Amino acid sequence: MVYRFGEIISIPFFTEKWRPYSFYDKLAPNMERGLHTLALLDIKVKEPTLESLARGKPKYMPPRYMSTKVAAKQLLEISESKGKDALIGPDSKCMALARIGTATQLIVSGPLSAFAKGIDMGEPLHSLVLCGDMHEIE
Repeated sequence: MVYRFGEIISIPFFTEKWRPYSFYDKLAPNMERGLHTLALLDIKVKEPTLESLARGKPKYMPPRYMSTKVAAKQLLEISESKGKDALIGPDSKCMALARIGTATQLIVSGPLSAFAKGIDMGEPLHSLVLCGDMHEIE
């Protein structure tokens, strides 16, 4: 069976002042064609603090890795803001992936809302697949 994936998206961490929704618009062509969408989740490693940049001496924040819970919450926030034009919603089928290729890999399926509520995928790295049209085998 050939899996049908469309364009890959990257989901960045939202901040209080920066909430980019542009990646969400890349879902439209995939959804219209019934394709699955692989969402790569943000990784913040060796990120300097704004204060240290202003002083010219880089001081780094601790590493952060986006979880499927954070990604799902952000996706639902965007969907709510889109209203009836939303591409996905709480009942959208998803697959969460963690640590693929390792002895502790984990793959879980469920609705987007279940991941937003906190299905525990354990340690990073996580990815999320937003499902398009599903074949009966899938």
